[in-house]
Amino acid sequence: MTGRTFPRLSLALAAWISLAATSAVHGAETLPLEKIELPPGFVIELYADNVPNARQMARGDRGTIFVGSRMDGKVHAVIDSDGDHEADRVVLLAEDLFMPSGLAVHEGDLYVAEVHRIWRFDDIEDHLDASPKPTLVTDRLPEIRHHGWKFIAFGPDGWLYVPIGAPCDTCESEDPEFASIVRMRPDGTGREIVARGVRNTVGFDWHPETGRLWFTENGRDWMGNDIPPDELNVVREPGEHFGYPYCHGTGISDPWFGRQRPCSNFTPPAIELAPHAAAIGMRFYDGTAFPAAYRNQAFIAEHGSWNRDDPIGYRITVVHIDGDRATKYETFAEGWLEEPRAWGRPADVLVMPDGALLVSDDEADAIYRISYRGESTSQTSP
Repeated sequence: MTGRTFPRLSLALAAWISLAATSAVHGAETLPLEKIELPPGFVIELYADNVPNARQMARGDRGTIFVGSRMDGKVHAVIDSDGDHEADRVVLLAEDLFMPSGLAVHEGDLYVAEVHRIWRFDDIEDHLDASPKPTLVTDRLPEIRHHGWKFIAFGPDGWLYVPIGAPCDTCESEDPEFASIVRMRPDGTGREIVARGVRNTVGFDWHPETGRLWFTENGRDWMGNDIPPDELNVVREPGEHFGYPYCHGTGISDPWFGRQRPCSNFTPPAIELAPHAAAIGMRFYDGTAFPAAYRNQAFIAEHGSWNRDDPIGYRITVVHIDGDRATKYETFAEGWLEEPRAWGRPADVLVMPDGALLVSDDEADAIYRISYRGESTSQTSP
């Protein structure tokens, strides 16, 4: 989808009142949540189903959960009207978009990132049943599909942060914005590079105490089952270079490009993650409902490998962080993988005001809610 056409929007018309546009949440029995293993005291429940290809999530000021998609081309609003922690409606906001995976809410407006452009839907929670005509923020992003889908977020500085993935598995590019994270003002102006040498990040957040930007990064393919690792990185200086395509993980020189620049020239990862696990959505837990050991720690959605003899990922992990130092990497929730296939693939995590953790799943078209009820509680709800 190219050019300056607008995404097709849903309207509050009679034909729109169908299960395809506004759906009641049902069918919890079709998802085997009893198979999800969690630490003692945690429970997982269905928050919403029938959310097609659910990827990045963002929460509006009034509690609406907005959800992008990668392959479905649609953006949905997930609404819990009565506050019972289970969605009542899933509303179609926009469709016919080019991989609208990334979205963010800023001052009441919804920002939606396609591969090549970003839209703004003003006062979105006032228009859930008749979406406003969107405003184009920028159309100056590459149209290349390879690593083109986005995860976007507003930083503490009020700027919009947008990754521009490498246009290949492993290559050099003359365009310095490829394989980077950029930031721009809310109106799309003032674009500048924040981090370089970033092959493909689909998840990042700012530490609640230090304010530093941390991001997941997916490692390159075709170096074997166990290398290179995925990474969790921290930006300490604007414009830092994190190694791609010359260096991967902690000191793994690329077989094609490594001779050009040594690993000592680049910032190593804060911690190595599992190889090919597709670590994507990532947020710091800034709530208070979980035990103290999880506060201000990084929760990561591992979407799961596609290029490994033994599959890995398909889970939620947590990285424990002390200041700017990552100290421990461990599994938090697993059970979506039942070899040889997975019935679910976590794509993003989102901390709710009550301290629960939402998890989107683009394979099961669902959103889950993980909460803590004390160590005597079973791991799945009745």
